Amino acid sequence: MINNMVASNMLNSIVPISRFNKGEANKIFDEVNKSGFKIVVKNNKPACVLITPETYQEMIEIIENYNLYVEAEKRMKNASVNDFVSSDDVLQELGIKKDELNDIEVDIE
Repeated sequence: MINNMVASNMLNSIVPISRFNKGEANKIFDEVNKSGFKIVVKNNKPACVLITPETYQEMIEIIENYNLYVEAEKRMKNASVNDFVSSDDVLQELGIKKDELNDIEVDIE
């Protein structure tokens, strides 16, 4: 059942390049906004995938986060105990007392 739904969704997402040649670009872009993506085929082969700018941005952020994760894992693997600095040492170096941090609000995106 799920495979049928995926196959149906894939079939509905295929757009022949000839539709662009017929001046249907605006209609295709509207379809991309509704469905999330379209696969453009040329000579019965996928030529490109159209996605919304929001989906593209999400994909870029996922890739960037993954690259940061891989780098952190690599650094953690190669790090020794002497490479780490305690939060107390950082606060002391910056001249900040722990109780000064209690009333600070931080927004994390």
